[in-house]
Amino acid sequence: MKLNKLSLRVRIFFAMILLVLIASILIAGVTIYQYNEEARDYHKGRLERKEQAIISDIDYVIKETTYLVETEKVPLIFKDEIYRIAEIHSLRINLYDLDGTLLITSKASFTNDSISQCIDTDVLNEISNTAEHRFVEKIQKNGETFQSSYRYILDSKSKPLAILNLPYLENDDFLNKELDEFLERLAYAYLFMMLIAIILALLLSKYITRTLKTIADKINETRLEKRNKKIDIASSSEEISTLINSYNSMIDELEESAVKLATSEREQAWREMAKQVAHEIKNPLTPMRLSVQSFQRKFNPDDENIHQKVDEYSQTLIQQIDTMSSIASAFSNFAKMPAQKNETLNVTNIVKLGLDIFSEDYIIFSSEDEDIVANFDRTQLIRVVTNLVKNGIQAIPEDKENPRIEVKVASENDMVKITVEDNGVGITEENKPLIFEPKFTTKTSGMGLGLAMVKNIVETYKGNITFTSQQGAGTTFSVTFPKL
Repeated sequence: MKLNKLSLRVRIFFAMILLVLIASILIAGVTIYQYNEEARDYHKGRLERKEQAIISDIDYVIKETTYLVETEKVPLIFKDEIYRIAEIHSLRINLYDLDGTLLITSKASFTNDSISQCIDTDVLNEISNTAEHRFVEKIQKNGETFQSSYRYILDSKSKPLAILNLPYLENDDFLNKELDEFLERLAYAYLFMMLIAIILALLLSKYITRTLKTIADKINETRLEKRNKKIDIASSSEEISTLINSYNSMIDELEESAVKLATSEREQAWREMAKQVAHEIKNPLTPMRLSVQSFQRKFNPDDENIHQKVDEYSQTLIQQIDTMSSIASAFSNFAKMPAQKNETLNVTNIVKLGLDIFSEDYIIFSSEDEDIVANFDRTQLIRVVTNLVKNGIQAIPEDKENPRIEVKVASENDMVKITVEDNGVGITEENKPLIFEPKFTTKTSGMGLGLAMVKNIVETYKGNITFTSQQGAGTTFSVTFPKL
């Protein structure tokens, strides 16, 4: 179910409920985060306090010992004292020499796997490189979190004697119990708030939308062809009053413009029809004129192929006249375009025929296959080609050296591709999005109303027309449509 299809009342209801849910989730998330932060601070501080207390006891033992205070004597110095200190502070104590080798531990019995016999080199580097000569390593093991602190023990001359290691288990049972109890109480509170929010959302959404529903009903009943009633609501908010006044003003204006609209719609329809028909009639006139001019220039009574050429020129003129006739018939039946037909034709031959009306010797035609067959209206295909070529001619300046227009027909899988490439002035970046607009034209690029018609024809046959252009270098139009 899409949100934009829901009524305003339902949207208001869901918005209020969602607001309460989001608030609940955010507060619960902040609470959990705060508890976790407090737990981390608690364990960090507790480890530091125990460490300071143990260091004090160790310093006292070193001060009172009768043994020579040196690293090798540490196991003798703390032979009995390490157990006492560990028991007082409820924390296991490990003592290592300065190279990281275990000297003594408070654990009564241990295996090689339970206590590390050597400190990692990375840990030793951290201890020696920090100002406090202290390093805390956090370890996850069997689902439990351990903090293992390392710190130098100093002799009476403040020289490092050994490394103290205190493995500390982070026991969060008590904090977790408090957190669970708080979240449980919070859940009950938000459950109560949710019930209150549902009731308020229902009442508020009903109150807000009641007046809007009245206005909506009136608007739905509004008709152009009848006399509409104004909205009369005794008490409403400022926003609703503004909406009602706007609607009532619209009713007054609607009655005044109803007659004008009926008249203007008919006039507009005829104007649009006249524009389209005038343009469609102009399209075949241009190739007819070019064909006659070409015939005048190339006519030679002594040419042995004169009869064949006359037949070709006549056939071209007849085709364009037929097009004009179909346009006239369509206009009489209030149609926008001549009826399009599906004919099985050889695209290569039809494109050649469409190019015969042009006398420019720089128009080059090529085809990768002499027989490329497709379903298309013969007249419409000629119209597509002649419009694109004519635009290419208009895009080439008169003083252009080596003007060129290349028309190619190719077959790509199940599609026919016709490309018309020129080396004219190209299309500017700001004009590219407007090329296929029905009323767009620019003398510089030579793109007129014909391109919109070409696009319409190609898309009617499930085809596509695209172009690439570089200003100052030229433009290439590509037309693709399915074969049989």
